[in-house]
Amino acid sequence: MELVDTPKLQQQKKQQHFHVLVVDDSVIDRKLLERLLRDSSCKVTFMESGDKALKYLGLLDDIDNDSSTSSQPLPLPLEDGIKVNLIMTDYCMPGMNGYDLLKRIKGSSWKDVPVVIMSSENVPSRISRCLEGGAKEFLLKPLQLSDLEKLQPYFMTSCDNSSQQKYANSSIASNNDIKNNSIKNNSLTKLKGMPGEHGFKLWYVLASILRFWKSI
Repeated sequence: MELVDTPKLQQQKKQQHFHVLVVDDSVIDRKLLERLLRDSSCKVTFMESGDKALKYLGLLDDIDNDSSTSSQPLPLPLEDGIKVNLIMTDYCMPGMNGYDLLKRIKGSSWKDVPVVIMSSENVPSRISRCLEGGAKEFLLKPLQLSDLEKLQPYFMTSCDNSSQQKYANSSIASNNDIKNNSIKNNSLTKLKGMPGEHGFKLWYVLASILRFWKSI
């Protein structure tokens, strides 16, 4: 029986390539988010502080890692070519809070990545401050599955943008191949109308160039 991709299945395939960076100092909240996000087929990376998140994103070179107070090793910097599609951060954390992390991200090359702030405290002035600072959502803890449904538009938009970029790169490469083939064909056509001696010399030069192209 032939399997047909339903809209729900297509959405799940897109989410499998969706990478979420979660920043939270609470082990309990990290475990809860891990269960909620991985049920959505997302790739999830967890950091326990704003400093470590900046280190992971390549925005902080040196951070003070006290092994007696940290339960996680220093994060490895993000590899080239790997993207983060969404950043979710707690507001109240030791050292750098969620708002400070938001401002650092929005002032960097990661400024276009959606940022969601989370907090167990419903403080209207804090919520307004974060939303005005560039946060897409402010979610109250403990998070529920319904909260993640609010993030679905960001899931789909980011994945669609990645697909469009891949298509654009593929189109550019295809156009370059067509252009190169056109140049070769035009050169061969011109050679056919030349006198024998000159045509032979140019044909020899062109053949040498073609062999060089194939060898690289």
